Amino acid sequence: MANKLIVGNIKMNMKFEELSSYLAFFKNINSKNLIICPSYIYIPYFLKYNFEVGSQNVCAYNDGTYTGEVSASQLYSLGVRYTIVGHSERKLKLNESDLDINKKVISSINSKLNVILCIGEPLEEMDILEKNKILKNQIVNALINVDDLNNVIIAYEPVWSVGTNRLPDNVEIERTIKYIKQLVFDMYNQNTRVIYGGSINEKNILKLNDIDVLDGFLIGSASVDPSKFIQIINEVM
Repeated sequence: MANKLIVGNIKMNMKFEELSSYLAFFKNINSKNLIICPSYIYIPYFLKYNFEVGSQNVCAYNDGTYTGEVSASQLYSLGVRYTIVGHSERKLKLNESDLDINKKVISSINSKLNVILCIGEPLEEMDILEKNKILKNQIVNALINVDDLNNVIIAYEPVWSVGTNRLPDNVEIERTIKYIKQLVFDMYNQNTRVIYGGSINEKNILKLNDIDVLDGFLIGSASVDPSKFIQIINEVM
């Protein structure tokens, strides 16, 4: 599929003195299909380049007395157009709940941000019916009171694959992506883009890019190394 999205989630990496050398790798890229999500404090530096910039998180509430938080409207006013919501690391390490995720989705959409909604099962080789049930529950809970999915991208990331260098085979990924797309269409009568994330690197991207039903990729650890990230970008774009 042409025009696949590539989302780079740098997570809590990179020191200030590393910024200029990192960004130098992307000075010749001009694409709305590349979205890089740095830490909040580095966002203004990334906005100077010709790709899209996303946030790794967003507050569930819009402005006000929430010390230390950053709202969707603040991000949008800065020039950010995407935010990751519901990443498994926030669920596991920061106890983010389904209710938190739903509030963040709604707040983001109301402020015109595009939501990259992360879903994924926690256990490898889970029974297909049980796995589908988990994914369905995550989608339904995240999209309560959401009627328009034009601003929602679903990122399927098996939790057991994130940062482990293990990932499902292409057949399983394709089956799951088709299930998610059909589920969303059946429930909301809308099509939505679905991307894959979980242990993607410059060595396996060629094989993963053969999955036609995929609308793109969410890159974690490999996006921290600009030389590896550029290899992935060149393969997909």
